[in-house]
Amino acid sequence: MIAVSRRSCATVQVYFDNPPGVSRATSGRLVRTAGRNRAPAILGLVTENGMNVAVLGLGYVGCVSAACLAKLGHRVVGVDRDEFKVRSVVEGKAPFYEPGLEEMVRETIAAGRLTATMCLEEGLAEADIALICVGTPSERNGNASLEQLRRVSQQIGSALEGRARPLIVVVRSTVFPGTCEDVVMAEIGRPGVPVVSNPEFLREGAAVRDFLEPSLLVVGGDDAEACRRVASLYEGLPVEPCLVSLRTAEMIKFACNAFHAVKIGFANEIGALAGQLGIDANEVMDTLCRDAKLNLSAAYLKPGFAFGGSCLPKDLRALAYRAGRLDLNLPLVESVLPSNEAHLKRATQTLLDLQEKRIGVFGLAFKENTDDLRESPVLAMLETLIGKGRDLRVYDPHIRLEDIYGSNRNFLLSAIPHIGKLMVGSLEELTGWAGQVVIAQKPSVEMAGRLRACGLPLVNLVGAF
Repeated sequence: MIAVSRRSCATVQVYFDNPPGVSRATSGRLVRTAGRNRAPAILGLVTENGMNVAVLGLGYVGCVSAACLAKLGHRVVGVDRDEFKVRSVVEGKAPFYEPGLEEMVRETIAAGRLTATMCLEEGLAEADIALICVGTPSERNGNASLEQLRRVSQQIGSALEGRARPLIVVVRSTVFPGTCEDVVMAEIGRPGVPVVSNPEFLREGAAVRDFLEPSLLVVGGDDAEACRRVASLYEGLPVEPCLVSLRTAEMIKFACNAFHAVKIGFANEIGALAGQLGIDANEVMDTLCRDAKLNLSAAYLKPGFAFGGSCLPKDLRALAYRAGRLDLNLPLVESVLPSNEAHLKRATQTLLDLQEKRIGVFGLAFKENTDDLRESPVLAMLETLIGKGRDLRVYDPHIRLEDIYGSNRNFLLSAIPHIGKLMVGSLEELTGWAGQVVIAQKPSVEMAGRLRACGLPLVNLVGAF
């Protein structure tokens, strides 16, 4: 039989009439005895250097994190204002369905590594690390609500008043870059309390497995020792921690989720078009996924300049046009070219904002190691700059006007008829004339060294170096 009562700090107290190996709960926490019926030590994943961890919030992320960290050998106190969630955990149950979670909660409760309370002060009393796992739901305007985050940060600040024991505060909730500094640190208001971002990458329905077999572990912060200690929570798991800056960690979570959404949307649009054409969409996408050199790789996932060339713009236009002929709307595919154009405009505006009058441009072709000028974004950028009266010179190591011909030459001359007056024959000629150099094409290692050594300010549009 289990009875639940409250104390002034809203602690749930749980009293067991006759559970094996368990004495009466004290201050809302389950106290284990050394009785012979105590559950055996957890094998396999248990770390030798377990820490005291408070998990603030027992929703999907918090409860899974609490149970899995306890599985790893840490001593974990889950904290939540919701009596049902706390009662469920102390009874050895999961407050929601997630495969494998209830068994792990039951196992770690029995092993004495997991407890739960409604009292935040109590949860933090012995904690070395506090993981904030509260919700950040959408507001009407689309922004993420930080109400719960602000409240728990204020409560942490109050609980730390007069405390000598050090505490690392870790934000697992999904928050926009800058939130840890502007909200969490500000609301805690305690100098010397390090705040670390440790975003979760857990899929509902596979969250326990994702925690114990992680594909990515990100820990970000300005305090290197605090980041190291947070990363050590996951010792024993098959993953190498990525230690990054605080805002980078916050951004990575948004980038991952946006990328997942884009992938799903893309697959669905290709599937819709394939279905209209009587083509097996699964066969198309399954075959696409077999290319791990380009399709499933980092090859096209490096921030840089706009794309161009003879293939991507042309084929995107054709795909959108033919889908339209079938009365099929593909908003994601159709938005790629406008997105690319917007990126080109941002780069062009960056150059228009330069104070330097003489601008040297390195690169003219649509990408490195080619002389293909068709739909090169550099040409479009140069057209705008020339129209705005900028004084330019251009150097591309693979382009000699006398050597290009056919559609390539026609495209160039139709875009900038007087391009011959702007082209120079060497990097030294470019840097000797210019007051600033724009890198519009990824340089070779040798050329990158020469650009660095030229002594001029460099505007890097392509993520070089």
